[in-house]
Amino acid sequence: MTERILYVGPLSLFSRKVEIALREKGLLYARELVPFTQAKGYSPKHPGVVAGNPLQKVPVLVEGDFTLYDSTVILEYLEDAYPEPPLYPRGAKARAKCRLVEQEADEILFLPVRSLLYRTEPPLTDAAKQAAREAEGAKAEVEIDRQFGGLDARLEARDFFCGEFSAADIGMFMTVLFTQRLKGPRVSGHPRLAAWYARMLNRPSCAKAAEEIAAADRALSPSLG
Repeated sequence: MTERILYVGPLSLFSRKVEIALREKGLLYARELVPFTQAKGYSPKHPGVVAGNPLQKVPVLVEGDFTLYDSTVILEYLEDAYPEPPLYPRGAKARAKCRLVEQEADEILFLPVRSLLYRTEPPLTDAAKQAAREAEGAKAEVEIDRQFGGLDARLEARDFFCGEFSAADIGMFMTVLFTQRLKGPRVSGHPRLAAWYARMLNRPSCAKAAEEIAAADRALSPSLG
């Protein structure tokens, strides 16, 4: 049996996406946790990540002599290589729509979420710079809540974004989880989205990811306490 290794970061949203997919598909893997601190980030860079990804970022998946990086590419590979249980719907158009929702989570919703990441760090000593990033965070919250409204509307009469549980839900769950850990707008203001989020947290694969992110925050992000 080929050994499967996944290089992950303790607070990496994209690493957790891959771990959820691996758990949902029942695939065994060895987790290699790379060094990370809020002060220094991913330093020193793990040699396995440096060797496996020219961007030097997690996640990196290694199966024997085969190496992949980028969470979206990894999820699509896992679906092709291990199609059961499926994480993408049948049909080219349905699968494309699923990929768009995942991309929305990674590239559209996550864009304002990035402006909240300062909340994991100690306040800046420069008061003006600290005020500027707090103002940017306030703007980001308005945009996140606006996007939550759109997501809520799309969940009408459906349990998951593409009908059945899929990679779209995995990607969106992790980004929404980050909005909550960073004390952004609450999903409770959007009933359908809140019900979907609770549904996701009831899945063991997602609950484990949420629990591990919370544990990592307790160790690495005291400013969130």
